[in-house]
Amino acid sequence: VAICVERSPAMVVGLLAILKAGGAYVPIDPAYPGSRLNQVLADAAPKLLLADAAGRAALGAEALASLTAVDLSDGARPWADQGADDPDPRALGLTPRQLAYIIYTSGSTGTPKGVMVEHRGVVNLTAWHVQTFCPQPETCCTLTAAVAFDASTWELWSALCNRSTLLLPPRAAAGDSSRLLQWWRDQPLDAAFLATPLAITALQDELVNPKLGHLLIGGDRLQRVPSRIPSPLKLINNYGPTEVTVVATSGRLLSDNAVPHIGRPIANTRIYLLDAHGAPVPFGAVGELYIGGAGVARGYLNRPELTAER
Repeated sequence: VAICVERSPAMVVGLLAILKAGGAYVPIDPAYPGSRLNQVLADAAPKLLLADAAGRAALGAEALASLTAVDLSDGARPWADQGADDPDPRALGLTPRQLAYIIYTSGSTGTPKGVMVEHRGVVNLTAWHVQTFCPQPETCCTLTAAVAFDASTWELWSALCNRSTLLLPPRAAAGDSSRLLQWWRDQPLDAAFLATPLAITALQDELVNPKLGHLLIGGDRLQRVPSRIPSPLKLINNYGPTEVTVVATSGRLLSDNAVPHIGRPIANTRIYLLDAHGAPVPFGAVGELYIGGAGVARGYLNRPELTAER
């Protein structure tokens, strides 16, 4: 089920509804160019589309004509005659191997690829996050990542699974990093994620709430560790491709780290550095990163050859 809506409560409800019905969601960002949106829809071929006014405008009449769409913004409630109870997962035949979502890669190395992530990967990620950064339930968390960026799944499900309050940025902050950071600074957060470039700006411009305990960063390479990390803040660098459910390694950075590191494997994850023959490289040598464990995705949608290769 594709979902193309702006960041809103309706988006969160829509994602929950898709999962509760036993479906897998394909998040589509209304801010993306039309060519990218059409590319994703053609490849994913969703059975259903959830959209609001922003999503419908971004997709256009031609794309909508070929889809079965449920409009979340027009006041009509086509689900009003349905029961209020959640479907029974056992009756639906759901298991941890059920697809949770399909998120498309950026396409920086070619055509965007749809990565199929199962529930077990999402559960492993959220359980690790909650145990590591949010041992106390019912804290406040923010959703700053765009819905088609896989970090949004991390922010969203770790908050809801921990009974936390999920704070959504105001609409005026959409596409405006300055407004977003000013809003973010004023929220009562214990642990929060920001994409690496945004986090560096927040640290440089002193836009970090003095009560924030953990600032989690990722999504882009950190060139150097900031010279000043205000106390009691812990700066946590996370690394992981979409193919390994958002985060594969995580570690705390200190101001005296000469070279930024990507930490150690998260729970139920194994990391290997191998050479061209698939053998472990000597300590200190350069190798290619191989990642195994619970977070490894099912594969690429409609790309069996590439799935087998990877």
